[in-house]
Amino acid sequence: MKHLILGTAGHIDHGKTSLVRALTGINTDRLPEEKSRGITIELGFAHLELPGGLQFGIVDVPGHERFVRTMVAGVGGMDMVMLVIAADEGVMPQTREHLEICQLLGVKRGLVVLTKSDMVEPDWLDLVVEEVRDYLVGSFLEEAPIVPASSRTGAGIEAVKAELARLAVQVDEKKTEGPFRLPVDRVFTVTGFGTVVTGTLLSGTISVGDEVELLPSGLPARVRGVQTHGRRGDAASAGQRVAVNLQGVEHTEVERGDIVVPRGVYRTTRAVDARLDYLPSAPRELRHRSTLRLHSATYEVPAQVILLDRDALIPGDSAYIQLRLRHPVLLLPGDPFVLRSYSPQATLGGGRVLDPMPPRRRRRSDEALALLQALGEHSEPDTVRLLVSGSLLTGICFEDIVVRGGLSARRTEAVMAALLSTGEVVQMVREPRLFLSRASFASLKGLLLSEVEGYLRDNPLREGLGKEELKTRLPRRSDPRFFTPLLASLEKEGKIVVDRDLVKLPGRKGTVTVDQADFQVRVEKALQRGGYEPPTIKEMCDSLHCVEKMLLEHLNILAREGRAVKVKSDIFYAPEPVADIREKLMAYLRDKGEIMPPEFRELTGLSRKFMIPLLEFFDQEKMTIRVGDKRILRRG
Repeated sequence: MKHLILGTAGHIDHGKTSLVRALTGINTDRLPEEKSRGITIELGFAHLELPGGLQFGIVDVPGHERFVRTMVAGVGGMDMVMLVIAADEGVMPQTREHLEICQLLGVKRGLVVLTKSDMVEPDWLDLVVEEVRDYLVGSFLEEAPIVPASSRTGAGIEAVKAELARLAVQVDEKKTEGPFRLPVDRVFTVTGFGTVVTGTLLSGTISVGDEVELLPSGLPARVRGVQTHGRRGDAASAGQRVAVNLQGVEHTEVERGDIVVPRGVYRTTRAVDARLDYLPSAPRELRHRSTLRLHSATYEVPAQVILLDRDALIPGDSAYIQLRLRHPVLLLPGDPFVLRSYSPQATLGGGRVLDPMPPRRRRRSDEALALLQALGEHSEPDTVRLLVSGSLLTGICFEDIVVRGGLSARRTEAVMAALLSTGEVVQMVREPRLFLSRASFASLKGLLLSEVEGYLRDNPLREGLGKEELKTRLPRRSDPRFFTPLLASLEKEGKIVVDRDLVKLPGRKGTVTVDQADFQVRVEKALQRGGYEPPTIKEMCDSLHCVEKMLLEHLNILAREGRAVKVKSDIFYAPEPVADIREKLMAYLRDKGEIMPPEFRELTGLSRKFMIPLLEFFDQEKMTIRVGDKRILRRG
C-alpha cells in the first residue's frame, strides 16, 4: 500500500473541513470551540483509501490568520495539497499566504478544489476557474487540475477522488530507511494507556518496543503501542499519520514541537545554515541580524537572521543565511522552514536547511559560500571536500560529515574513499574517524617543523626537542592524536629524525663555541674531582659562576657524548667513578648473589644521597634487578 499525506490549504470558511468530511465521512473539527465557531483552530486528521492500494492521511489545517503557525505545522509532512477556494468568493488573503507557505516548504503536487460550486451560476463558475488559473501562473500548481465540487450535494466529490488517485502516481513515497523522526503535533492521555502523541512520520519506521527520546529535552521513553488511522499495529512507516503510546513519560512532560526519535542518534542544534527565498510580497527589505519566527515541522522558535553575503535582502531575492536559534531544535539537511514576522504577523520567506551544525561563519567568506552552494546543489564530492577543508586544523569526524552533508553513510563512505585515494583528504585518527584536508595536514606539519627549527636555533647546544614538549606546541584547536601521524609523515619525508624521546633535524649536532668547549672541560674536571660523591648542581654553579640552566644544558651534552654519566636529573658523575663502582658491585654479586643497601654503603662508602640513586641507575641499566629490598644480577 502506498502511504501519502494530503493537506488542505485555503482561506477561512471556504469549506476545507466540509470537503474532507464529504471525501472521508470524518469530521476533523474535534474541539468544542471549533464546532461552535465553525472554523478549524487546531490541525484535524482523517484518512482516505482509494482503489489501487492508495491510502491518504489527510491533514485539515486552519485558515484563519491567527492560526497560520498551526497551518505551517501541518504542511511540514505533506506530499500533496488540496488548495480549497470557495466559488462564491474566489482567491482571498489566506489563499495567497497558504499557497506561498506550501511553495516555500517544497510541496510539489496538488490540485485546486472550487467548493460551494452549487451556490453560483455556471457562467460565474467559469469566470472563477479563469481567475484561479491566472492566479496560479508561476506557482507549483500552475498546471494543476481545478475541480468544482459541492460538499453539500456531493457533486464533483468523485472527480476529486479520481484526480487524487491520478496525482498520487506521480509522488514518491517518503524513504523508510534510516532513523525515524516523528514531530509531535498533539499530545493527550488515554485511560489505561497513558501518554499518546500524534504526528506525521517524516522518515524511517517506528515499532513497538523501540527505545526513544524526546528532543530537545532528551527525556527517554519506550514505544508501548502504535496506531495508524485508528488501527493498532506493530509498526508505522514514513508518510503515515501515527499515534504512538509512550511509556516512561507523563503527558505534561511532552508538548507540541517535541520530536520523537531513536535514543542516542540525533543531536539538536542552535544554528543552521540555509538558503532563504524572500517573498516578493514581503513588505520591506530584510536587514542583517533581524529576529523572526522560524517554523519547521511542529517547531516555532525565535531566530536571528545572519546574512552571509550582504547587509540587506530585498523582496523577491534569495541569499545564504545563518539562523541562530533561541532554543535548541532538531533540524537536518533538506528540512524546509518558513520565516514569519512578529508584528505585523506575516509570512516573509522560507527555504531549506543546508548545514544543521555550522560553525560561526565569517561573513562574506568565499569558502563558506562555496560550501553552501555545493550543499544546495547536492554536489557530493564538493560537499565532503569543503566540509573537511572548512574544519581547518580542527578536523572533522565521519559522523559530522554525514549529519552536516545530508548524505547517507554509504554515499559518504564512497565519496570519502575517492578523496582519500587522491590525497585530498587525510585520515588522522582511526576511531572515531577524524579527517583533515591535505592543506591542513601540510600546515600542521609545517608548524611542527618550524617549532623544532626555532627551538634548535634558540638552543644551539641542544641536539633536539623533546617529543612531549613538541606535542604541547600543536594548536589548541587541533586534536593531540594528530601528533603521531604528523611526526611519522615528517620523518618519512626526511625532514626530522625521531630518536627515542627526542625530535632532531637530520645531520644536526649541538654546536659549541671555544668558550663553551672550555666551560665543558671545567665541568668535566669538577666531576672528576668529586669522585664517588660529585658536587651538586648548586655547588658547581657556585664554583663555575654560571646559572643552572646553562650548566644542565652542558651536562646533558656531556652525558650524550659519554663524557659524563647522568645518574639522575640532578646527579651527574664522571665516567670513571661509575665504572669503578659498577665493577665492585658486579664482583660482590657474583660472589654473594645479592646485596642490600647497607651492604652497598659498606662496599662503596657512599652516603644515602648517592647510594640509592646509583642502585636505581644500575636497575635502569638492566644490570641489576630489585627483589624487595635486595638487588640481584639480572640474567641474560
